[in-house]
Amino acid sequence: MYEIAAKEALASVTKRLVIKAPEVAYKAKAGQFVIVRAIEEGERIPLTIADHDPEEGTVTIVFQEVGKTTKLLGTLEVGDRLASLTGPLGNPTEIKRYGNVVCVGGGVGIACIYPIVRALKEAGNYVISIIGARTKELLIWEGRMRSVSDELIICTDDGSYGRKALVTEPLKELMEERAEEIDRVWAVGPAIMMKFCSLTTKPFKVKTIASLNPIMVDGTGMCGSCRVEVGGETKFTCVDGPEFDGHLVNWDLLMARQRIYLEEERRALELFEGARRG
Repeated sequence: MYEIAAKEALASVTKRLVIKAPEVAYKAKAGQFVIVRAIEEGERIPLTIADHDPEEGTVTIVFQEVGKTTKLLGTLEVGDRLASLTGPLGNPTEIKRYGNVVCVGGGVGIACIYPIVRALKEAGNYVISIIGARTKELLIWEGRMRSVSDELIICTDDGSYGRKALVTEPLKELMEERAEEIDRVWAVGPAIMMKFCSLTTKPFKVKTIASLNPIMVDGTGMCGSCRVEVGGETKFTCVDGPEFDGHLVNWDLLMARQRIYLEEERRALELFEGARRG
């Protein structure tokens, strides 16, 4: 169980792992996530299911190596086993035929939104996808996104590929030109990106769904670490989400809570990298 069946470097800091987890693969749906531990003594971290294959019994996760645990995951090779993989967790995306939808993915969020885009396309929607990254080198899964989108808009912050723009710029243009034709928007990526996507669509009253990414521990609603404020009420992302109406999310509170353990995370990473060098 939880053996790594395939590994791929999508970018210098971005890895894809395909993991043998038949029961999870059989039940997984778009929008759900898993909680993994790389080693027995390791922390539990949530990662969105980027793909799954019930016939092969595998699930795919994509992550950037930014902290101790993701860097540790990045050291695992084909044939290694994770200590645990729990899921599928969270509520799946509400997939139905809405009409015209826009899906915005930023950074690793491109891989996270891919199964949502695919499911929406299979349900008969006209899908406009906007994907963005800081540079061309960090842009992932363009081919996959193009294969399930009717229109694909590519942005990079530095203009090294596609359009030099933040993803909110083409989103705003779509709202100004075609808001009456667009039935729903999804946004998956860094919290700051999802916040400004939601602010962009709010004046046009186009419902916008964001997949939140707070600190999370158990994934079953018991620890309370993933609490967020939505519409003035406290919600637990793991059991009430991870998707919420972006127009109702208290984004500033979410981002403040994401920064709670920055110092501890920095120290853990320094110790990990020091041990690897020593």
